[in-house]
Amino acid sequence: MAAYAALLSLKYTIEQIQLHPRPPISFDQNQVDSLTDTLDFLQDFLEVYSYGSSISREAVDVLESRIKYAALAAEDLIETRVVDQIHGGEKISSSDFHQDLEKVIQDMGFIKEDVMEIKDNNIGIIEDHLYRNSSTHGGASSSSSPSTRQNAMVGFDELLIEVMDKLTERQSNLRIIPIVGMGGIGKTTLAINAYTNPLITEQFDIRAWVTISQTYNVREILVEILLCANKDESREILSGMSEGELGERVHKSLYGRRYLIVLDDIWSAEAWDKVNRFFPDNGQGSRIMITTRLSDVASIGSHGLVMDFLNEHKSWNLLCRSVFEEEEDCPPELEEIGKKIAKNCEGLPLSIVVIGGHLAKSKCTREHWEYISENIKKIVNSEDDEHCLKVLQLSYNHLPVHLKPCFLYMGVFPEDKKIRVSWLVKLWVSEGFVKPISAKSLEVVSREYLQELCDRNLILVHKRGSYRNIKFCKIHDLLRDLCLREAEREKFLYVRRPHELTIPQGINTQCRIGIHQSMSEKDYHPDPVLHTLQYVPLVRSLICNFEERLPLLDFRLLRVLKADDKRLLTDDNSRQYEYSVEVVFRLVNLRFIAIRSDWPKNSGFPSSVNLLWNLQTLIVNGTWGVDAPCEIWNMTQLKHVHFDRLELPDPPTGGKDDEFVLGNLQTLTDIRNFKCGEEVVKRIPNINKLQIFYFEEPQGFLSYCLDNLGHLHKLESLRFLLFSRNKPSVNDLLQNLILPNSLKKLTLMGTKLKWEDMKTKIGLLPNLQVLKLKGRSFVGTEWETVEGQFCNLRYLLISMCSDLEWWTTDSSHFPRLEHLHLLDLHKLKEIPSCIGEISTLQSIELIWCSDEAVSSAKEILKEQEDFGNVGLRLVEQG
Repeated sequence: MAAYAALLSLKYTIEQIQLHPRPPISFDQNQVDSLTDTLDFLQDFLEVYSYGSSISREAVDVLESRIKYAALAAEDLIETRVVDQIHGGEKISSSDFHQDLEKVIQDMGFIKEDVMEIKDNNIGIIEDHLYRNSSTHGGASSSSSPSTRQNAMVGFDELLIEVMDKLTERQSNLRIIPIVGMGGIGKTTLAINAYTNPLITEQFDIRAWVTISQTYNVREILVEILLCANKDESREILSGMSEGELGERVHKSLYGRRYLIVLDDIWSAEAWDKVNRFFPDNGQGSRIMITTRLSDVASIGSHGLVMDFLNEHKSWNLLCRSVFEEEEDCPPELEEIGKKIAKNCEGLPLSIVVIGGHLAKSKCTREHWEYISENIKKIVNSEDDEHCLKVLQLSYNHLPVHLKPCFLYMGVFPEDKKIRVSWLVKLWVSEGFVKPISAKSLEVVSREYLQELCDRNLILVHKRGSYRNIKFCKIHDLLRDLCLREAEREKFLYVRRPHELTIPQGINTQCRIGIHQSMSEKDYHPDPVLHTLQYVPLVRSLICNFEERLPLLDFRLLRVLKADDKRLLTDDNSRQYEYSVEVVFRLVNLRFIAIRSDWPKNSGFPSSVNLLWNLQTLIVNGTWGVDAPCEIWNMTQLKHVHFDRLELPDPPTGGKDDEFVLGNLQTLTDIRNFKCGEEVVKRIPNINKLQIFYFEEPQGFLSYCLDNLGHLHKLESLRFLLFSRNKPSVNDLLQNLILPNSLKKLTLMGTKLKWEDMKTKIGLLPNLQVLKLKGRSFVGTEWETVEGQFCNLRYLLISMCSDLEWWTTDSSHFPRLEHLHLLDLHKLKEIPSCIGEISTLQSIELIWCSDEAVSSAKEILKEQEDFGNVGLRLVEQG
């Protein structure tokens, strides 16, 4: 919701200015108090209120549009004032700024009055979505046979068997069986196929099917159950009863009977809480099936199923069943293009069935199927009165308002793109989408937003990190298309679509723009895009994957510039992606910068970086050795800094203890020859992630103080790489190494520590969960562990520690280990057999290890299988 995002963003901007130790502009406090009160009121209204049928969709759009543009006008005014003050080219006086801001405050006040009138007149009951699809009215519908036609259950045969087993197993207690997955994945179809199976109809005395949907009425749910339970019941008589009377009647009807109830399409745990007390657990083997898109609802039961996307083979099988009777009926000349069509549906059954229905009614020619293959989304979203889009739209409508901007923002990323979560949460924060919660950082709240969207099956987990955090996520193409439609309707963001040579009229009012060059656009001409972008004065965010350097001179209000999302080796072709840092650093409202730089190797970057008063994330790739200026210690808003080998200067001397402190800094990566002096360490007290490189120094490392790392009490992730052939120099650096107890993840490379050092420097770290020992991090032929260490270690990687021959340990020495990964250990004689006795162990992976190590791993696997442990997985390569 663009209006809500605009309110949050304005509040965040005002707060950042007010809390800044050197604010770029000053406010009249009375104006700020008045504006903040209005913003809080409107934000509360959008969070709590929704609109019923008494107010039209058009009226809703007008009201939200007024809120959005009033908030944007205030933010434009404030941030333009910031630019003028910093650059010294003041275009309006302080009194004019005061008057202009007063006018904006008055406009917001008028909107507040109109909203108060809406509330006073009770227009709309307050719920969590703006409008309801007509199919969700009525509260509930039921049938003892929910579909007169048996829906095709193709691709989910194993799941159907699993559901049948759960329904018919011998446990006599009442069991709840949730089926969870995204909209269109086939939950209802799976439930129907189980519900109507003859074995199930014979198994249960009473069966009832109730469709709940987003809006529900407890009385109507109970009425529908009673009508299914007893054909002699009268709807007219039941409708006259109270909820308590109906509930008692349901309980009596079910008591002593074996019953199956399906609650289809349930959207909240609250709906379950209101009806579950009427379902008796009478020891008859009764079952309740629930279908839902929400993982928190699925947690109601402990015997649920998660529905995933179909693979390519099952997708093709379902498409054939939708177009023809059997796969063998497909003409041979259409098979190749047909499989491409099935693959392009990305495993979503609803999409496959819609496309199959279209193909079944159209010409079976290769030319037509080629056209279908290139236009999947267009056809899916237009067929059957946009049925597929409406199914997915329900998930968006049901989102709490604070999640809607974050979800719509997913459309700004390229199609089929895996999205790095660490970047995504930084972007949401920089955009001002995240509502502050006391005692939590905005990044933590942002990750909670992401988890909630994943739990609602709107964002997909693509890959997890070494301690099970979400590392990469994705969004299904149809959901991305929904994001773009909604974002376009609300003028929330604009994304250039493939093969568009021009940008639509009205782009000059857009705040967020995404431009991604498709790999298939061989004859793409960037000139119209680049030319038009020069006339977008109000743009605040540019998300680009583009083979041209975008013009940045006039983007005075730009706060997000993401023009690079991967590290590339320097080559001749990379020059076109590089940006002039002098130009970028003039955009003083930037909060997020991710670019490739045109800096020469081993140079400094300009002190003008200090002008970026609210910069939070600074990611610069392609630099290969840059000296930061002393002014970086004045950038108190910095949270995340990444360079390819940045040298950090000592802080200026002579300041007060609380001066030059980067209290917000959480991430500092790829820092070269970090001296770790006391003055530096005490000025980064909240650092969470640190990556440091050490290269040979002519004067050695005697002046380095790695014992000060122990004072970084918030440090959770440390990567320590050392490149030096001088053994005395290495010893000088590492002899005083002390690691903080807060560490959860540690990566070492080139440190050449002795295995005995593990007991004193690493093994006793109480919170360590991930340990990665890479090339020559440890030297010596034998590692012997002791009890009482590695108490929380989940993931262990040993890579290219080429001396290691013997590993002596016990299962009690790694009590929580889940994953063991061994790489390039050519001399290792064996993996200790006791490793298999670790109850938490899930996988052992060996890549290019000795034959003896591989054989011992196979023995461990066989032994565990003999003991009935079938959960252990072995992966070997080389």
